[in-house]
Amino acid sequence: MNAEQFKQLVKKVKTAKKLPDAIYFHKDAFADAPAELVKFIKVVAQALKVDEADYDLLKLFKNDFRLSLLSYPTFYEDSYPALKQSVTVDLAKLSHKITKYDNSENPPILHRKETMVSPTNKHYQLFCDLTAEGEQAGLYENTRMIGFKGSWERLIAKKGYELVDGRLFRSSALQSPNDDKTIDRHLTAIVRHELSAPLKTLAKNGFLNGDYSIFDYGCGRGDDLRELEAHGIDALGWDLNYRPDADKVISDIVNIGFVINVIEDRDERIEALLSAWELSQKLLVVSAMLGNESLVSQFQLYKDGVITSRNTFQKYYTQAELKAFIEISVDENAIAVAPGIYYIFKDKQLEQHFLQNRHKRTYKWQHLTAPEPVNEEQARILFTQHQQLFESFWLTCLTLGRCPANNEFVQSDKIKEIIGSNKKALQLVLKWFEEDELKTAETMRKEDLLLYFALAMFEKRKPYTQQPEDLKRDIKAFFDTYKIAQHQATELLFQIADSRLIESLCLEAEKILPAGKVDFENGLPHSLTLHKDFITLLPLVLRVYIGAALQMYGELDDIQLIKIHIHSGKVTLLGYEGFYDSPLPQLKERVKIKMGEQDVDFFDYIIEEKRPLLLNKIDYIDDTFEDYKKQKAFNKRLNKETPNLRKDKTIFFKHLNELLSTNKLTLKQYRFYGI
Repeated sequence: MNAEQFKQLVKKVKTAKKLPDAIYFHKDAFADAPAELVKFIKVVAQALKVDEADYDLLKLFKNDFRLSLLSYPTFYEDSYPALKQSVTVDLAKLSHKITKYDNSENPPILHRKETMVSPTNKHYQLFCDLTAEGEQAGLYENTRMIGFKGSWERLIAKKGYELVDGRLFRSSALQSPNDDKTIDRHLTAIVRHELSAPLKTLAKNGFLNGDYSIFDYGCGRGDDLRELEAHGIDALGWDLNYRPDADKVISDIVNIGFVINVIEDRDERIEALLSAWELSQKLLVVSAMLGNESLVSQFQLYKDGVITSRNTFQKYYTQAELKAFIEISVDENAIAVAPGIYYIFKDKQLEQHFLQNRHKRTYKWQHLTAPEPVNEEQARILFTQHQQLFESFWLTCLTLGRCPANNEFVQSDKIKEIIGSNKKALQLVLKWFEEDELKTAETMRKEDLLLYFALAMFEKRKPYTQQPEDLKRDIKAFFDTYKIAQHQATELLFQIADSRLIESLCLEAEKILPAGKVDFENGLPHSLTLHKDFITLLPLVLRVYIGAALQMYGELDDIQLIKIHIHSGKVTLLGYEGFYDSPLPQLKERVKIKMGEQDVDFFDYIIEEKRPLLLNKIDYIDDTFEDYKKQKAFNKRLNKETPNLRKDKTIFFKHLNELLSTNKLTLKQYRFYGI
């Protein structure tokens, strides 16, 4: 069996718990799986000498040629059974890994067991009842927090329940904290098996390339440090509970991750933040837990935070509140890079490079024209002899939008030796390449700089003397003076408050973008929605509009669609489950950024059954997306079968399936099938 056959067979499994990257089912449901697949699983198990009695569940990966044999010996006895052993087999590499959990205090556990067995199984109804019981108690509101025994038990206690013989019962009494209560801060340190979210942002932005020393202030059990050290990165850490004797070392980058939110005394919080700031030479990374009133209301209040069921303190911040706390404490601008994560730069040139690169586009060289007739035979010979060098030089010109300085092109010495200077080289290559391409690159670079300067207005302005040398060259080349650049950027920033201009630009953008849609309310344009891939194609004012909103949010890693509200000064970010591989993506996350109020509202759609479907995905993608043709055909059929379905109304899978069933149809991925 090859990888493609495996992938197709996995799709045909009827009874399984289906996640985005894998499916899970009990071996008692083998009858609902393709016989060829079952036979293959048993052959693999036999080859590894894993007896059928030694595994209970199968995990089959959707996109990789991999499977896992999972041992849950108390699957039928325990309501939420623990994993004893996993055997993960990489069928492409012909390797396997065995992981044992029988001695673990916090093993992975199972939920929603009814999805893993056939409805004819005698335990099926009991499993359904257990899940319904947990949903009623609110235990499945955040599925990211329930995968391990410890977090599951804490969640049950936090919700005011106890497990008795596997069933949920209301706790008879709950402990109330007193003002003199001793908080168990050390219990907040968690065990991770990958980099924490703040460190992932550093990796993404190129700060973990080995050029910078890292210090983890409040490193907990040291999981991040172990991972960094494994990659040869100079990383040290200190923690009050786990590494109290370690030295606090001055480093290029200091990370204080999810520390300030577990300190119950506000003055001590500020002191910790300032201590971390003092240790940083170039950059401080600050992160904290975010939460709204509904989350906080689930706990018992204590000072300005809450007490959790493990006797730990948590101070939940809003995005704006966290930014304000950081800036008041260290008296520096805090840059949002993700929800709950901020960068504070001590090295101002490094800050400018970081901010520039966030919005910089690259002009792609499109074609090489035939050489024009030239009078100097020597020029033609020079170009022919050193064509690769001059092509590389031309690409650098397009990247910068101008002639590079000597230290901006690595082979400038070679250029000088051949023709005398970079300026002469530019005159030469313009005889072979299109000057319009350079002018387009120049316009793009100038717009990117105006965007950068406009968004810099939200921070403390940096004097010209603090700007990097390459940026000073850009200013001179494109604006003549720094004052002119800032004046143009200020005018640009003021334009985002002009709702009439925003309206006209949104209508214009709908025409020029590869995909995107303007929605109307009461006959008037209300909003423009587009995919994040097309942001750089927007008119500059709209790029500034979105950029201004993202100052309060950060990067768009888990977001696909952006909605520009034309008249209200708001931007909504929409994150979907299955956007790139499903015809009907499910709304997983919605973020509303209110620029006028400088506030951010987060809305999570944790319960899968209550995630609204995106019925008109085709409006937001073009032929650069892999599934464009399939999506186009799907929407054409959907419109035919459900002509009265309002694409702008909230609808869930359940409702859509009911509607299709009246037409005796069922839906699998991008295809419709008769019932």
